[in-house]
Amino acid sequence: MRLGILSDTHDEIERTRRAIEMLRAEGAEALVHCGDLASEAIVELLAVLPAWFVFGNHDADSVPYLYRAAAGTGVECLGWCGMIEAAGKRIAVTHGHMSSDVRQLLGEGPDYLLSGHTHIAAFTTTGAVRRINPGALKRADVFTVALLEVESGALRFLDVPG
Repeated sequence: MRLGILSDTHDEIERTRRAIEMLRAEGAEALVHCGDLASEAIVELLAVLPAWFVFGNHDADSVPYLYRAAAGTGVECLGWCGMIEAAGKRIAVTHGHMSSDVRQLLGEGPDYLLSGHTHIAAFTTTGAVRRINPGALKRADVFTVALLEVESGALRFLDVPG
C-alpha cells in the first residue's frame, strides 16, 4: 500500500490540491495529514482517497469545524494523536508538538511514527520505529510531502511547486 503523507498545510488550499494530485499520480492509495490543517477546506481535499488526520497546534481554534468537516466527508479524525493500521503495519500519527503524545504512541509499539510541526522533511529511526516527517506546505524553504510504501518501507519525499 502506498500512503501519501502531508503536514502543516496551514490552509494553503491550492498548494495542498497540487500536492494531493502529485501523490495520487505517484500511486498513493490513502492519505495521512499530520496536523495544522487550519481549515475545513483541507479536510475536503483529503476526501479524494481514504484519509486520516490529527490536530496540530494551529488547529486548536478550529477543532469543532474540523470534526464536522470530517464527519461530512468520510475522512477520519484521530484527534490529537492516534494509531491506524495499513498493510499489516501499525502507524502512529501525531503533530509532534506535544512530547507526551510521541512517548505514548512509541509505547504502543508502532512500525511507523508520522509527525509534522517542524516544517522540515525528515526520516529517522528510533529503535524499531521509523519516524517520518513529510515537511510542510507553508512556511518552508522547500514545500514537501512524502510517499511511503508501507510494506517495504520505501520512502520518497516529493517537492511541491510553490
